[in-house]
Amino acid sequence: MKLWLGTILVAGTLASAGWQSQNPPIVSSTDAPAGTEKLGVDWITVRVPDLGVMLAAVARPSGAGPFPSVILLHGTHGFAREYVRWAQELARAGLLTLAPCWFSGRGGTGMDAVTPIACPDLPPLRRGEFPEGIRAVKALVQATRALPGSRPDRLALAGHSRGAGVILEYLMAKGTAQAVVLHSTGFGARPETHAADFNVPMLMLHGTADPAEGGSALTAFENARNFEAALRREHKPLEVSYYEGGGHNSFFTNATQRDAETKKMVAFLRSALSP
Repeated sequence: MKLWLGTILVAGTLASAGWQSQNPPIVSSTDAPAGTEKLGVDWITVRVPDLGVMLAAVARPSGAGPFPSVILLHGTHGFAREYVRWAQELARAGLLTLAPCWFSGRGGTGMDAVTPIACPDLPPLRRGEFPEGIRAVKALVQATRALPGSRPDRLALAGHSRGAGVILEYLMAKGTAQAVVLHSTGFGARPETHAADFNVPMLMLHGTADPAEGGSALTAFENARNFEAALRREHKPLEVSYYEGGGHNSFFTNATQRDAETKKMVAFLRSALSP
């Protein structure tokens, strides 16, 4: 069954919850992309003026809710079925999870780690500055806070690689969330120089062998350690789990590491998003 959502519902829900809502995105139900019909999630589009249309899977927990919510952002290798399954794992733990496509296309040496889902109605990711990414995250936050069954005051952001990097950029641009999961992060924006400005609980997960298995100089384990050290100096709320020998995309290729990381994420998110 498809659940229709429109501009009036998004804006009205946010206003009634006390959230600012300027130029809210247009959110609508849509059909499952070809080949994903049996994945067992709802599908929506999030239309943002002058940006494009983001396709997103919505994985819902059982029960009536309202539930804490999570936005799960993919890396440079692109939107993929693996992110939908990741969202379902979080939903089974009681977290309403949105897995969106936030840029079109795919690239990097890690493309073989995932099974792509096309989403052509967005600009492609560019090297260097990509302000469209921050706009996309802002729109997704608005849309997710307004989803039926979602608690607007209990929202987390989680991202892999470039997806984690854009979360940091969003926070540095004064964006808000109640918790953040940074997975195999790309540190292109040098967030360590802004450590004093981060005030949201963070969980950082990183393999010690990154950039092996599809990473780059921006995702190297040394960068994760430097960011951790900067946050610790500022006494920021932070949890870390490093995976010995883990590569950049081991989460998608190593079932043992995936299970361990998922359990860590669930425990962190349940704690950080509890009333």
